[in-house]
Amino acid sequence: MTTVASVESQELKWSTRADLSPAVVNPAKATGLLVATPTARTVIPFGKQERESARELTRETLVQAGVSPGDRVVVSLSNDADLTGSRIAEVAAEVGDAAVSVGPRGRMRLLETLERVAANVLVATPSGAADLLARLHMEFLVDPLDLELRLLVLVGEITDDKTRRHLAAEFGATVVEMYLDPVTGVPVAHRAPSGELVAVRSGLFALAALDEDTLVTGPARGELIARHTWHPDLAGVALRTGYVAERSEEGALLAPRHTVGTALLARGQWLSVDEVGAALRKIDGISRWRLEISRPGTLDTATLTVSFNRESLIRNGMWKGRIEQVLTALTPVTIEVQVSEHVREEPAAPAIVDHRGHHLGIDRSHAAE
Repeated sequence: MTTVASVESQELKWSTRADLSPAVVNPAKATGLLVATPTARTVIPFGKQERESARELTRETLVQAGVSPGDRVVVSLSNDADLTGSRIAEVAAEVGDAAVSVGPRGRMRLLETLERVAANVLVATPSGAADLLARLHMEFLVDPLDLELRLLVLVGEITDDKTRRHLAAEFGATVVEMYLDPVTGVPVAHRAPSGELVAVRSGLFALAALDEDTLVTGPARGELIARHTWHPDLAGVALRTGYVAERSEEGALLAPRHTVGTALLARGQWLSVDEVGAALRKIDGISRWRLEISRPGTLDTATLTVSFNRESLIRNGMWKGRIEQVLTALTPVTIEVQVSEHVREEPAAPAIVDHRGHHLGIDRSHAAE
């Protein structure tokens, strides 16, 4: 982590999410309510003041996204260590008439919840909403218009205009993208119809060069920097989010269309390549591995292909089971494990492939070229 002068009259510490702990917040010493990654590699303390600030930011962002009095909201997002779904639902209940957090898994459960609470607002990932739509047509034989949703708030993934238009037409709803801060999970912005990223307050975002710790002020592509001016532990940190965005000729910061660095977005979750690598190094015999992310249908799929350095491990069910258990502990995203039929005695660097075209690579300097 390096320190550089910002455009403000203070020194900023530059950090990626991967090196935020323990340099800024040590998980072993943090106290109070902790917002964390699935393995608590990064934790952010949420004391009374921080919880109130987060609540206000969430409230303002939900209102800007279109949630209003009288709304009945269903939040279909993860409630794992970051508590994202629950915290959004709690504030949505204050903005509207009612809100419930049901988690992202189980489309039949989601359908029944939407119907039973007479919801008119759904908060979900773009692929989650698309998957629900497909199942309504193919499995549940339900007309999406019968749900009478008026607002669909999309969260946590890179999506496109075609998907947004399709969801809007099928559900007969207004579709708005809402952006969460990748570290705290707090809603801080939404995407305007023009494509502009509209922060709920000024000063929450900046744009940095991909290959050096400098802020970019003119029209350019760079990495989105989060400023947590509302959080005492993070107020002096210029945090690289992993989102790649552009600033237009008119000076507007546009919504991210790519990611970069050691974390990939899959099914609304940030998947740490570093943590995958660290976990696999503890399993004897793995010489190479390849992580692939694709979206063959409505949902992202993640596949890990491993190569062993000796023949006896290739068809060893116990060894494959160990790898699957390690991955389950790292992330709520299901990662299919495949074993190469060929022995690879010589180790090689891991390979990361995003068939969706979202991730520009782990090396920021290469992405800048």
